[in-house]
Amino acid sequence: MEPITMLPLAVKRSLCFLVMIATLLIITPSFFPQSYHEPTELTYSSPSWRHPCGTDFNGRDLLYRILSGGQISMLIGCCGAFISLFVGTSYGMIAGYRGGFLDSGMSRFIDILYSIPRLIFVLIFINAFNEHLQKTAHHFGYSWMVSSSRIIILIVSLGLIEWLTMARIVRGQTLSLKERPFILAARVLGQNHLTILWRHLLPNLTGILLVYMTLSIPAVIIDEAFLSFLGLGVQAPQASLGSLLAEGASALNPLHSAWWTLLFPALLLFCILLLLHQLGNALRETQFKIN
Repeated sequence: MEPITMLPLAVKRSLCFLVMIATLLIITPSFFPQSYHEPTELTYSSPSWRHPCGTDFNGRDLLYRILSGGQISMLIGCCGAFISLFVGTSYGMIAGYRGGFLDSGMSRFIDILYSIPRLIFVLIFINAFNEHLQKTAHHFGYSWMVSSSRIIILIVSLGLIEWLTMARIVRGQTLSLKERPFILAARVLGQNHLTILWRHLLPNLTGILLVYMTLSIPAVIIDEAFLSFLGLGVQAPQASLGSLLAEGASALNPLHSAWWTLLFPALLLFCILLLLHQLGNALRETQFKIN
C-alpha cells in the first residue's frame, strides 16, 4: 500500500473524518455523567444546551445513546467485515489456485448461497444459537457474553453472508496471478502450495482486498441497522443506530412529533456510510490507476 502522504486527497479526507468519528464514538461516552444514561422525568425533551440532541421516551440523553449506539454499529460492521475478509479471501484463493473440478464445485456452491435470502439466514442463525450461546456463557461465568450474545451472533452471521462477493473477486484475481512468471518460478523452486499462497499470491491481493474491505463495512452496518430497525437485531437495553431509528420512527405522530429522536441517529448513520463509501470508491480508483 502507498504511504499515507502519497494517497489521493479524497482518501486522506475520508480517512481523517472516519478517524475523528471513531475517536468521538469511543472516547466521548465515558465523559457523560451517570444521570445522562438513566431514566428521568424529561420524557421527549427537545434539544437544549444541557441535552444537545434532546432526550428519548425514558428521559435518557439522546446524544449519549447515539454515541453508544454508533459504537455497537461500528463494532458489528468492522468485525463482520473482517470475518467476511478472512473467509472470502481463503475461499477465493483456494478455488482460483487449485482450478479445475474443485474450482467449479466451489463456484457452484457460491451460486447456491447467493440464491438464499441473506436476512433469512441471519434470522435462522439468531434463533438457532442465541439461547445456546447464553446458556454456555452463563455456565462458564461470562456475564458480558450473556448480555452481548445477540451482538456476537450478528457479527458472525453477517460476516458469513458478506464473503461471497469477496470470494468471487479474489478467485478472479488469483486465476490471473497464478499464471504470472513469479508464481511459476516459485513452483519450479519447489515451494509448497501454502507458501505460494501466503508469500506470493496474498501480498499481490492486498490492494484489492483493502478496497472491498472498506465497501464491506457499510454493507454489514446497513444489514444490522435494517434488522435492528425491525426489532430482530440488537435488543434493549443495548442500542445500535438501527434500533434508535426504530425508536425515533415510533415517536413520530400527528399529536406530538419528537423529530430529534429520528433525525440525529439518521445523520450519524448517513455520515458513517457516506464516508466509508467515499473511502472505498477513492481506494478503488487508486487501485485501478496503479494497475
